[in-house]
Amino acid sequence: MRTEYREEPCKSALNRVQGMPFNWSLNPYMGCAHRCTFCYVRAFELRADRPADARYGTSIRVKVNVAEVLRRELARPSWRGGGVAIGAATDPYQPAEGHYRLTRQCLEALRDAANPFALITRGPLIVRDIDVLAAAADRADVSVTFSVPTLDRDVWRRTEPGTPPPQQRLRALKRLVGAGIKTSVGMAPILPGISDRPEQLAEVVRAAREAGACGVWANVLYLKPGTREHFLECLARDWPELLPEYERLYRGRAYMAKSDAEPVRERVRELARAAGVRDRRGSRARRPAVAEQLSLLPAA
Repeated sequence: MRTEYREEPCKSALNRVQGMPFNWSLNPYMGCAHRCTFCYVRAFELRADRPADARYGTSIRVKVNVAEVLRRELARPSWRGGGVAIGAATDPYQPAEGHYRLTRQCLEALRDAANPFALITRGPLIVRDIDVLAAAADRADVSVTFSVPTLDRDVWRRTEPGTPPPQQRLRALKRLVGAGIKTSVGMAPILPGISDRPEQLAEVVRAAREAGACGVWANVLYLKPGTREHFLECLARDWPELLPEYERLYRGRAYMAKSDAEPVRERVRELARAAGVRDRRGSRARRPAVAEQLSLLPAA
């Protein structure tokens, strides 16, 4: 499916966020070529009267002036240096970034302002920016999370059709950790009956530990209108036998009941403890030469 890229300037770069663990978000692009079947952003697209179905991700807005606007906002006397979440509504390292380099330019602005930020991605292209990330981490609190919900190649292909392989993300994670950048794994979303088997969860936690992740967290699938319709359509295509169970788990709600969801999250926490994955934010490893970090091994 062909992707259209629309170069459009933005009026603001930082977005005030409510009801989340962060106060500000930054998205250099709108729309995401990864087209994950479970993406919660589809729900926001539906509310904005934009396509949330299979067309989502085929039209990407490129905020060509976002870094310039960000620098102005960070320089305002009223700005108090609040933490910024990058990638809350789109992957900042989706394929367009290889050409436009907007995420890198934004990281440079945040580095120069010594402003804290957290970034989440499925894109190994981030290794290109290790030099900027490391310099920013010397001046403020910086963290990166790689989203790796599963290592099962069939599940990955069916549910994350536009993303790089999970193993490639883990290799990128290892390079960031080697550069002294605080980097974790987010196992989200875990899909009931598809990626929640104990051996699958253990495999991801073990791989995260081997890559040097400073932490592992997990969350289960979230199905609001927009996401729900598209995901269930894909489920009917790929795992039709699971439809009745999903209808039971998500009947009348976007989240699974706590009694169903919490055991999965607790299992991941137990696996992380057993594997010795812990938060290493108290110390940063000495960084090797940046040049050693800039090439990424090919996918397995």
